[in-house]
Amino acid sequence: MKKNAMIIQISLALALGILVGMFWPMSASVLKPIGEVFLRLMQMAIPLLILGQIIQALGSIDLKELASIGTRTLLIFGISSLLAALWGVLLSVLFTPGSGMEHIERLSPTIEAQELSIQETFLQFVPKNIFESLTQGSIIQIIVFAIFFGLALNQYGQKQPQSKLFQLIIDFNEVIIQVIKYVMHFAPIGIFALVSSSISQLGAQVILPMVKYLLVYSLATVLFLLGWLVVVSIYGRLHPLKLIMNMKNMSIMALATTSSAITLPIELEETQHKLGLSKRISHLVLPLGMSLNSNGSAMHMALTVITIAQMYQVEFRWTTMVYLAILATFISLANAVVPGAGLVSLAIIVPQMGLPIESIAIFGGVEWLVGMLRTILNVNSDVYSAILVAKSVDEIDYEIFSRG
Repeated sequence: MKKNAMIIQISLALALGILVGMFWPMSASVLKPIGEVFLRLMQMAIPLLILGQIIQALGSIDLKELASIGTRTLLIFGISSLLAALWGVLLSVLFTPGSGMEHIERLSPTIEAQELSIQETFLQFVPKNIFESLTQGSIIQIIVFAIFFGLALNQYGQKQPQSKLFQLIIDFNEVIIQVIKYVMHFAPIGIFALVSSSISQLGAQVILPMVKYLLVYSLATVLFLLGWLVVVSIYGRLHPLKLIMNMKNMSIMALATTSSAITLPIELEETQHKLGLSKRISHLVLPLGMSLNSNGSAMHMALTVITIAQMYQVEFRWTTMVYLAILATFISLANAVVPGAGLVSLAIIVPQMGLPIESIAIFGGVEWLVGMLRTILNVNSDVYSAILVAKSVDEIDYEIFSRG
């Protein structure tokens, strides 16, 4: 109920911001500082949020399972999320949802695309000093350090089961999430200020690309889910229509709640009792997937960044677009279950690609619709990944699947 209220408030703030921006051109000078304060508040805890979430996720995996089923699972997660991000880039390049904005005055006086070679791209993944990475907000470097720390913590926990370090990290993450929740209470005010100041500079024509953006994102999601369905049906020897029907309830729950966390219990139940997956597989892959497998989030970030670049007439080279897809994949690993997660993710990746962070305010009003698409892809890809893993170790009960 609170989440729905927040969505309504943000939508109203967007509508009001558009009206104020259109009919009060001077609003930018008054409201822009308020919006920038909100953006700074939202960004201040992001590096710590990413660091803690990944350490917790990896620190909780049983090493024996990680060495066998876990390795296979993580490989599927990584490949599918990267493909989703690349698919988002491809569809946005083909359909140009951000086009038609050539005569818009830019919010930032100079916006330059990042020109990165393949060598520079991979070199930037490795941190020299974690504190320097945290200070500079180098997200990929933070994630790489978190992976090493999480695995080391996992091994330490096996040797020292009485250690309270892991619980300390869990508690720390809860506090950071609470900090973000506090900040998100100001989201309607921040969105109103950012949108009104943006519209006063951009003009009413900024609204049209949002319709195109939603259509392209919807098409990308549907086609990617169909691709997933084909792969899983062929490899798992499952009837595709029966698979869709057996996943109906969890898909509806994902759309209705826009929350992977709320959908997880019904996922666990239906993968066992309708899809026929063993409890061992479903209870390992699905909870892990909620943190480490976010196809929808990776696609959302990649497609949105390209849309923003098109709106600001910034051209990315193919190496930069590959970097974007990899970056979106890594950031999706830290996609926390918090209100406004889509806006938080955009606040992470947009500045990393050299684009103005103010641009994410334009997407605030469609966050609920985007959240529906993002969540159903996240949830269904978790289940599809579990099916692939279960089939690889022969742990699918086809009788249960047929009855389901």
